[in-house]
Amino acid sequence: MEPVLIVEDEAAIADLIELTLSPHGYVCRKAASAEQAADLLDAGRYSLVLLDVMLPGADGFALLDYIGPTGVPVIFVTARTGVDDRVRGLRAGAYDYIAKPFAPAELLARVDGLMRRTGRLGPALEVWGVQIDPERHSVRRGGVPVRLRPREYELMMTLVRNRGITMYRDVLLQQVWGAEEPESSRTLDIHISRLRSKLGWQHCLVSVPKVGYRLEGAP
Repeated sequence: MEPVLIVEDEAAIADLIELTLSPHGYVCRKAASAEQAADLLDAGRYSLVLLDVMLPGADGFALLDYIGPTGVPVIFVTARTGVDDRVRGLRAGAYDYIAKPFAPAELLARVDGLMRRTGRLGPALEVWGVQIDPERHSVRRGGVPVRLRPREYELMMTLVRNRGITMYRDVLLQQVWGAEEPESSRTLDIHISRLRSKLGWQHCLVSVPKVGYRLEGAP
């Protein structure tokens, strides 16, 4: 699946969007201006653009005109929620319009819905003998369904997305648990142990002492 481009000049909001989407298998790129976003769009392919209206320099409506011919779907995520703004954005070709402040669960649901409707969720993955279907949130090992708890699934996807990279414990806790970060970091260790057992990843999901964990990058 191609990355999601987040065009947002407020770093905290851009980070929140990324933290909302990343655990569910979305790779995110961020741009703080329309000009920077245009450069990224020219340099690579994207499955979706999440676009603020109020940007430094050219605004989101101008960037939407630039994106239009590429066929990449756009969702506005903005505090400009007046009827005129919403109508203007939708008539210009935006697929949806999400008001700030937004609930992360709603943002994820809107993104999932659009990606499903446009067939952009991408094919299933196979990682270390485990088949993962991001669209259905289904997991199989050797063709047999594996039942994962929601946090286990999010942790698995975070590790899969960062294969070959050592992930710090605090980063994993923030990305998977967010504001509901557990009081004990041993919760992470328990979830890792469960993933190893359920997925047969004892050999490839390795502990890095005093740092965190790494899912080996091959195959």
